[in-house]
Amino acid sequence: MTLTGLHLLLTYACTYDCDHCFVWSSPKQSGTLTIAQIENILLQGESLGTVEWIYFEGGEPFLYHAPLTWGARRAAELGFRVGIVSNGYWATGSADALEWLRPFAGLVQDLSISCDAYHGNAEQERRADLAAAAATELGIPAGVIRIAPPEASGVGHPVGQLPAGESVLMFRGRAAEALAGRAPHAPWLTFTRCPYEDLREPGRVHVDPLGYVHVCQGIAIGNLFETPLQEICRGYRPESHPIVGPLLRGGPAELVRRYEVQRGASAADACHLCYRARSDLRGRFPDILAPDQMYGPAEG
Repeated sequence: MTLTGLHLLLTYACTYDCDHCFVWSSPKQSGTLTIAQIENILLQGESLGTVEWIYFEGGEPFLYHAPLTWGARRAAELGFRVGIVSNGYWATGSADALEWLRPFAGLVQDLSISCDAYHGNAEQERRADLAAAAATELGIPAGVIRIAPPEASGVGHPVGQLPAGESVLMFRGRAAEALAGRAPHAPWLTFTRCPYEDLREPGRVHVDPLGYVHVCQGIAIGNLFETPLQEICRGYRPESHPIVGPLLRGGPAELVRRYEVQRGASAADACHLCYRARSDLRGRFPDILAPDQMYGPAEG
């Protein structure tokens, strides 16, 4: 596995608890990277010799502005290109938005602002606009991510990092519980491939505050606080992975067939069926289908 991107989930905490959230982020969610842990991850990424991009995501990374600033600066020092994904809650005014973003001028090559109906109201839209305007003034490339409503279809199937513009809703995490009932369903047997992730050659992985390395949110291939990232990458055998292997052979339908879970069920999309099957299998694969934050409100 050759990685070109590391996406750091700086925190599971967020100012919102959006229904479409992959990782069940909320104001009550727990788990945040420390500066020492960020340094550890960045150095492990550097040791691979192939990583080009470091993204800081969440949750909402701006909730922890000091480690976010430190991490962006350190990543740039190490020669990485830097991206941040935020909901822009901090852009309460034009001057405020500029001051929040000023430390990232010259360091960040991509600021993605998440803004859609799931965030609640017109005020959030205004703040996203202020954040984008401040980024433009500071020379920080910025775009807005908008996720379509669950009833929408044919919007497009992105692979990897979500593009700017309206993207199809994927029924992972909280979306599988909160929104799948509003979408058309199809029989489980029809979901024979993963349309969103390249699980054989991922290219990029997510690293969470507990050290789990995810090829897709909630599917771990190791923990880099316990095993070096180089070793995790060298040892990745997708075909023999107990979750990835079936997904490669026949998508979520094969996962259902292999472990005899969720048979007879319909689903809103491949992610919905996969997420439900994985939720049933967590007791069998606790170190792979982890952590709790990816499968429910792990509060405290």
